[in-house]
Amino acid sequence: MIRTALFLITLTLAGCATPPPPDTPSRARIASSSLPPARGFAKAHPTAPVQSNANIAADFLELHFALESGRALPVFTRFETPILVRVVGQAPISLQSDLHHLLSRLRREAGIEIQQTAGANTNANITIQAVSRAEIRRALPQAACFVVPNVTSLDDFRRKRRSSATNWSLLTTRHQLAIFLPYDSSPQEIRDCLHEELAQAIGPLNDLYRLPDSVFNDDNVHTVLTGFDMLILRATYAPELYSGMTKAEVATELPDILSRLNPRGDSLPVRAVSATPRDWIESVQTALGPGSDPTKRRNAARAAAVTAQNLGWQDHRRAFGYYMLGRMTQINDPALAQDYYNSALSYLRKTPGTELHQAYIATQTAAYAIALGNGAAALQQIEPYLGVAERSENAALLATLMLLKAEALEQTGQPDMARTVRLDSLGWARYGFGTDWAVRAKMQEIAALNPQPGSRG
Repeated sequence: MIRTALFLITLTLAGCATPPPPDTPSRARIASSSLPPARGFAKAHPTAPVQSNANIAADFLELHFALESGRALPVFTRFETPILVRVVGQAPISLQSDLHHLLSRLRREAGIEIQQTAGANTNANITIQAVSRAEIRRALPQAACFVVPNVTSLDDFRRKRRSSATNWSLLTTRHQLAIFLPYDSSPQEIRDCLHEELAQAIGPLNDLYRLPDSVFNDDNVHTVLTGFDMLILRATYAPELYSGMTKAEVATELPDILSRLNPRGDSLPVRAVSATPRDWIESVQTALGPGSDPTKRRNAARAAAVTAQNLGWQDHRRAFGYYMLGRMTQINDPALAQDYYNSALSYLRKTPGTELHQAYIATQTAAYAIALGNGAAALQQIEPYLGVAERSENAALLATLMLLKAEALEQTGQPDMARTVRLDSLGWARYGFGTDWAVRAKMQEIAALNPQPGSRG
């Protein structure tokens, strides 16, 4: 229901960086020129879920019958009529394009009757209001964006926020909701909010850290709806289900629904599932959320890693603790941070569906290799994940990998190719980071990693 402002993507590479060198002619030419327009993703690349249908059924029930707080929901809810969506407020151009793309996917991949209507249509089921980040913070300080039932605007939410109307646990069906997105964020952040909040407006209200390939996960690794997510939404709108059903009633119908929608899942082995305890979740939120000092962040990351070890986890949640420790450690001890990253990778490589998680770590290990002047090693780490970032529609990650690749190419004596890659990255950077100053800051941050200024230009 709330996309939290976790710092998974925005933590910098500065732990390996040296001050920006004075002689950077190739970058100076780019920085002084007009940046190209933002690029977008024309086609989705969802992959089929890798879980058994028995596991997916358990995930479905936990996603639909609990809130993110852990509070149980008494009945299943969804829209029981075709869904009309309207956009109001100061919506940027990218929002309309991304909404069109998302609604097309929901109709095609999830079989949901959903379409956009005019902003003036007050009969719309879902209102998407574009407001400033400051307004969102005033409404919910921890939120980057959020969705609320039975309201039509931010003013309406302020009036009703303490009433029963906005209490998700009292819903018996869904009629009208509002989504609040920040118009003054990067196109990618707006789109990421759109995917997560619209998916929860029409589908599950819970998030599960145990899901490796889903936006219904507060780790914010996946930023657009995955094949798993579309299956969950398609099952949500299966004709056998309806609002008001109990958990037991839904559980009875799920095996046949999933066998019909995902026949491959009947033949996959069932995996043992371990619950994610609240203390681990709270440690992660403290480590990555806003408002904590560095010492509290590090202590929280260590606590999460210890909890994962004590529980014997072998999946991406175990890796996540090491990843957080790497990010917390790299400023003061970059070599130790690499050990944490390698520990994280050892678990991710054994967990299906975690290629995107590995790509995030590649940005850190490749940055360290560049800081050591080892461009060849950096290229080996970057190349496997360029396609992963593009297929995942993550422009910020793709641009970061490309900018790192450009530095690695400089170090391996390929300046012309480096400039081409750097220029090609800028359209993705505009979409991923937004403003010109943010794009140039990212360029300078990554350029500062390279200790060989004589090789540039």
